[in-house]
Amino acid sequence: MKQFYVHILASQQNGTLYIGVTSNLPKRIYEHRCGLIDGFTKDHKVHHLVYFEEHENAESAISREKRLKAWQRDWKKNLIEKDNPQWLDLSKGPAFEGLMSGSQPSLG
Repeated sequence: MKQFYVHILASQQNGTLYIGVTSNLPKRIYEHRCGLIDGFTKDHKVHHLVYFEEHENAESAISREKRLKAWQRDWKKNLIEKDNPQWLDLSKGPAFEGLMSGSQPSLG
């Protein structure tokens, strides 16, 4: 079954934020980090994965992405800091490694 992910990227702790949705999170993070996608993340150097959540279908993920984008910045910051208070790059951690290997990640 295909999974979908809502993710938040940051330029640095408390920096510029980007919220997106994808069905292949490792590939999408690679594309952002290498500047393969023209636009906001490339222009503002927003490459650190600071939050992600899994969804069972595209509709759910897209709906959540739209809701998060409408949130106030403080709410987004609180969401990130609830599980990632130091704004670590999660693409370098065990939850993300589970995605790369195909196993289900434990986020918290």
